[in-house]
Amino acid sequence: MIKFSLRCDQGHDFEAWFRDSGDFDTQKKRGFLECPSCGSNHVEKALMAPRVATARKREEVAVAIGNAAQREIMAKLHEMAREVRKSGEDVGNRFPEEARKIHYGETDARGIYGKATVEEVTGLLEEGVEIMPLPDLPEDMN
Repeated sequence: MIKFSLRCDQGHDFEAWFRDSGDFDTQKKRGFLECPSCGSNHVEKALMAPRVATARKREEVAVAIGNAAQREIMAKLHEMAREVRKSGEDVGNRFPEEARKIHYGETDARGIYGKATVEEVTGLLEEGVEIMPLPDLPEDMN
């Protein structure tokens, strides 16, 4: 798996995970890439700093210091995640299977959430299943 820094033609920067560099090219060619800010399908790789591996493994935690607008966006993301969890069905590790059933009309459409590996997420996206990550909430850590 590789994470690319991406930029749309409107100047929005974002990141996305791909199986390999060819996977990015395939998804771009098929029109699967879309800017999460404006919906533009004109997405290119942006310059990114290389990640240097060290001899010691350590757990990493994503952290940021933001301005008021960024804090407001994060608060809205957390609110959205809480609402999804409140109104959706937790299907746990069955998420990929249930998402496909809904996508292909094998079961009634409903809101679901759960767990999936990076490989499973990649497969769902390649099939055109519309999914999105949920941010971790502080209460999830307890």
